[in-house]
Amino acid sequence: MTQRPQKSADQAAERAGGLTVDARPWARGTVLALYGELDLDAVADLRTAVDRTLAGRPGVLVIDCAGLEFCDSTGLNALLRARARAAVAGSRTELARPRPLILRMLELTGATDAFPIRETVPD
Repeated sequence: MTQRPQKSADQAAERAGGLTVDARPWARGTVLALYGELDLDAVADLRTAVDRTLAGRPGVLVIDCAGLEFCDSTGLNALLRARARAAVAGSRTELARPRPLILRMLELTGATDAFPIRETVPD
């Protein structure tokens, strides 16, 4: 399991309410672990991480949502756009471990039809 580096108090304050994206490879692709809030202020961070990942041509892009505390409509749109960009690049996108609130939003919007949902992240 990848350790997240310790952040200084200044860095933690700077990212409070924001989004942190950690990437790690696995045998069949890449896992992007999201921490924090995926909203209008954070979609650029997700897009940058997805674009970097897709440049390496992963077979499967797993977006780990266990650390995602909030996702609004712009965040959902960013996830759907990431899926579309991955498909164009020949990759598949899956969501892993969404919290109940995030899963409920995915269900209400029909986005569970767009993403396979995993209960675990790959090693």
